[in-house]
Amino acid sequence: MPKSKSVADMAPGETAVISGFSDDEISVKLLEMGLLPGTVVRFNFTAPLGDPVCISVSGLDLSLRISEANTITILN
Repeated sequence: MPKSKSVADMAPGETAVISGFSDDEISVKLLEMGLLPGTVVRFNFTAPLGDPVCISVSGLDLSLRISEANTITILN
């Protein structure tokens, strides 16, 4: 079975739909930030050293650690 794709796997400018989360504890924080399943997320850029990443969701730009972005599963 192929590994599910996460926000951390996206390329700059790519958009996808959030399908869920792989970590229950971190998902609470992400849900409070507006990262809801079914919402379109856009990957903006990665910081020069690779962490954090900047994404856009519901008109907001958010900065996430790579470890957090890895827990957000997406639909291709």
